[in-house]
Amino acid sequence: MGDNELGAFLRSRRETVTPAEVGLPDGSRRRTPGLRRAELATLTGISVEYLTRLEQGRDRRPSAEILAALAGGLGLSTDERVHLYRLVKTATGGTCQGAEPLARAVRPTVAALLDRLGATPAVVLNRPDDLLACSPGFERLAGPVGLLEGRPPNLARFVFTDDRARSAFPDWEQVAGQRAAGLRAAASLGDPHAARLAEELSVSAGAGFSDRYDTAGSLPGRTGVERWTHPFAGELVLAYESLDLPGPDEHRLIVYLPADDVTSAALDLLTEHTPA
Repeated sequence: MGDNELGAFLRSRRETVTPAEVGLPDGSRRRTPGLRRAELATLTGISVEYLTRLEQGRDRRPSAEILAALAGGLGLSTDERVHLYRLVKTATGGTCQGAEPLARAVRPTVAALLDRLGATPAVVLNRPDDLLACSPGFERLAGPVGLLEGRPPNLARFVFTDDRARSAFPDWEQVAGQRAAGLRAAASLGDPHAARLAEELSVSAGAGFSDRYDTAGSLPGRTGVERWTHPFAGELVLAYESLDLPGPDEHRLIVYLPADDVTSAALDLLTEHTPA
């Protein structure tokens, strides 16, 4: 993990915003992607010199007013605004997540919820992508592709180090980018477990992981659609929702729903032909 995550995040977000998106002319001879610092300065009322200090890590204590102006100028989502605030707190010593052990157990009520979901694929993950608990439907979905074989099972490790992942996820590039972005976001907030896994994957998966990790400029999507290829059910198109669970451990529940009638029928058949 770098020592200037705040600056890296601001720079990466600036480079993804096009002038047209914020009502500025898109002139020729642009040497950098996205907005120039001068253009962001015009949008936010913040000097180019101060923006440079923030991106280079020479100032890590921007005021709430500066953060609000940057969030507005960059068009940050609510999640990204929260992440920006937490990056500042981390950079100034306001968090101490590294002192806490990694919690792998889910509350009994969460386990009961997963059981009630039954055939609906649902899984609980922690910050470094360990699979902590899942519904019977997720076992039927993920077990045959090999995702549940780790000790503990880990989604990011499976995606980057298990050859079966490329068959399980036809859109592997998209899934890999999401997993790298999730680890980068957690590590940038001082999570030592996510940082340790990132170091491991940089060695075990090489540039396939490290290039995505180093260039991750966005937070992973909390909703979306994924394609899975199941050895028995065939290709499945699944819409997912990611929900934060209350508590200090930052567990998240991901629920998958069929995105089309073919997938719905395939999941029904998978449930009917899998022993309880």
